[in-house]
Amino acid sequence: MAVRATLFGSVGTAGQRCTTCRRLYVHESLYDTVVGKLAAIYKKLKVGNPLEEGVLVGPLHTASAVQKFEETVATAISQGGKIIVGGKRQEGAPSNLYVQPTIIEIDQSAAVVRKEAFVPILYTMKFKTIEEAIQLNNNVEEGLSAAMFSKNISNIMKWTGPTGADTGIANVNIPTNGAEIGGAFGGEKATGGGRESGSDSWKQYMRRQSTTINYGTALPLAQGINFDV
Repeated sequence: MAVRATLFGSVGTAGQRCTTCRRLYVHESLYDTVVGKLAAIYKKLKVGNPLEEGVLVGPLHTASAVQKFEETVATAISQGGKIIVGGKRQEGAPSNLYVQPTIIEIDQSAAVVRKEAFVPILYTMKFKTIEEAIQLNNNVEEGLSAAMFSKNISNIMKWTGPTGADTGIANVNIPTNGAEIGGAFGGEKATGGGRESGSDSWKQYMRRQSTTINYGTALPLAQGINFDV
């Protein structure tokens, strides 16, 4: 489930969503298995005209986005990154706006990991403890969406608690993208505050009113004040 969710989160809309999965942290005991399965699926992805049957990866929106893709790949390699899959323009594509969905294994200390590019590049890294994973997740300026996959209730509570993910959206066992319309959508930190959809949508159309009703025969005053004469 985590592999499938990561695939959709990182490749959907050709990696150009604000909620696209950019960084994948996998426990060191599962890293080779998870990344290996993900890489195998990446190699099977059909890149091309998104209106054609079976195509899951369409074009980038501009030539400058393609340039950003190539520059980011080059920067990642210069900072110690290793390309597992992709890293180039897509050969035989309908235009020069198509690139290969890319997985790059890299160390968290690389500066490129914390730079937003809006292209289909996924960085993969290992972690040892849930506390380390949360710290690594939060170690960026942006704070829109993040997701965790676990069956451990304790770890899930840490992820969603006050010392957990510092993003406006903190999913559990679903991808980072494709936010539920029933939930308030918005981010924290450099992403900016404020929410839309969910409970915050209907508040824009309402007049808020506070009403306190005393059903007793005595008159309790606010904050328990004594005002007898």
